[in-house]
Amino acid sequence: MNAFDDAFADFRDHGVSASDHIGPDRRRHKRVELFCLGRFMRADKAEYPCKLQDVSVGGSCILTPQSVQVGEHVIAYFDEIGRIDGPVVRLLSGGFAMQIVATQHRREKLAAQLTWLINRKMLGIPEARRHDRIVPKQMNSMLQLADGSQIEVNVLDVSISGASVAMESGPPVGTEVMLGRLRARVARSHEAGIALQFIDIQNPMALRKHFG
Repeated sequence: MNAFDDAFADFRDHGVSASDHIGPDRRRHKRVELFCLGRFMRADKAEYPCKLQDVSVGGSCILTPQSVQVGEHVIAYFDEIGRIDGPVVRLLSGGFAMQIVATQHRREKLAAQLTWLINRKMLGIPEARRHDRIVPKQMNSMLQLADGSQIEVNVLDVSISGASVAMESGPPVGTEVMLGRLRARVARSHEAGIALQFIDIQNPMALRKHFG
């Protein structure tokens, strides 16, 4: 059971239920406004940055300057909900709408995630860590600062949205840096060093290959 499942179990009896916001309408499933950054992969395996505008268990609206074709199968990764995939069903100004193809289990999990996100906003619940982190086999990396200088660091853990880095004295919060070849921003400091948020959501397979 992940953090979303734990939180949903805690708050499902006190907040908004999935059926309140994801019930049938003209689209069959009502969309929830959810703005977060991500990446999507086209049928030719090329990847592009994008932004999620709204989502339901049946589909989503994605903003991107990259053109796609109706019927094309795309795979997207988003900071709040993870992976979704399915065909493009219509083109929009500045993006596209896609159908989400998923098993019943995945739809139920997505409904729980959306319910949790709605309740978290309404009840003022602090944001929890959103993605599972892995401890890399290859911990040594280089942190490049804006002036081009480089600092050797140890990567404590990493996920598709960020990393924790061990170092004696880190740059200020908000500073943009490069962790290896990954663009990131300093999100906060901690006892061992700093936490980084990647500018773009990373492909999990490429991330595992990069850090071993």
